[in-house]
Amino acid sequence: MFIPHKPFVVLLLLSLLLLLHLFFSSTPSSPRTTTVATSTAAIRMRPGFRSYDDYIKRQLNKTLDPRLRRLWATRDWDRKVRVFARFFADLAAEGLVSNASAALCVGARMGQEVAALRGIGVVGAVGMDLAPAPPLVVAGDFHAQPFTDDSFDFEFSNVFDHALYPERFATEVERTLRPGGVAVLHVAVHRRGDKYSANDLLGGVNGLLGLFKRSDLVRVRKIDGFGLDTEVVLRKKNSHK
Repeated sequence: MFIPHKPFVVLLLLSLLLLLHLFFSSTPSSPRTTTVATSTAAIRMRPGFRSYDDYIKRQLNKTLDPRLRRLWATRDWDRKVRVFARFFADLAAEGLVSNASAALCVGARMGQEVAALRGIGVVGAVGMDLAPAPPLVVAGDFHAQPFTDDSFDFEFSNVFDHALYPERFATEVERTLRPGGVAVLHVAVHRRGDKYSANDLLGGVNGLLGLFKRSDLVRVRKIDGFGLDTEVVLRKKNSHK
């Protein structure tokens, strides 16, 4: 008397097997706000970038804004050069940068950082940004720096939060630094950056430090640097191990 029900039973069993397969084989897709965890801290990526071209276009919207460029080149210029010069003078006093250093400012916009370095005697300083600003800043993407390996003794940046691929940012800094070279990053921790930021160090600096595989931490200190509150100093190891 159970024969008429066999097709139903078979169909039910097949349905259950299919549901079990879907449950155990499916994995949730990573949201665009993925956190890149390193030990106890994380870098939180911002949503909203449809493609790398979309990301570049948004960054250029700020860099090429005529109003902002006028501000950076006039009223804003002297103030920023003075503040950067104080930061760099402290680093020079610690022996972390010298007049003989080949120095790169990553994401330098109009080049205030470069002017400050040159002003304290680091004449071999140059800046890099998506949009060049001659004679201080050349064109370049910090995800793929246009320089050969081991080009610089010193690299500075205060735009880590603008990196869409933070690991590439770190890899490129380490690639273009000479062994023993110093990287200095100004960042904001435990809070969101501006609307152009692509990532936030909401968990502290450990998320950042974990990306620099070929460097040792020199120090971390609190600063007041144009909305950024933390200075991280790293030194590239002399060995690739």
